[in-house]
Amino acid sequence: MTEVADTLEQQLWDFVFAYDAAYGRAAQTVGLSAAQACLLEHLTRGSRSMGELAADLLCDASNVTQLAARLEARGLVSRAPDPADRRIKQVSITPDGRDVQRAMRRSFDFPADRLGRLTAPEQRQLSELLAKVLATGTA
Repeated sequence: MTEVADTLEQQLWDFVFAYDAAYGRAAQTVGLSAAQACLLEHLTRGSRSMGELAADLLCDASNVTQLAARLEARGLVSRAPDPADRRIKQVSITPDGRDVQRAMRRSFDFPADRLGRLTAPEQRQLSELLAKVLATGTA
């Protein structure tokens, strides 16, 4: 690797660690772990099965069971059998869960703060570069 590539790689790691730490702090402001906040975030697009959540969160189904149980105990999610297959549990965010998720989002100012340091043209350039870096396939 070149010196520029090494520096860029370290900057990416530093960004990921800073983002992760800020997300964890934002989750704590509403009494959640980062994993619980992430699960709530995934439910804002609609109900998901426990298996789908495990795949989305890249974790074991037993982890999702524990997360969902803790959130359900606080009234932030509900679990119910899937009408099409009663062996499958569907998890849904409750109105209280949506309120907590929104409060967490409001306290997570890391992206806006960091992007606010860039001018509009710099933001466009960064968006284009990130799209290129994140694109799948070859090109």
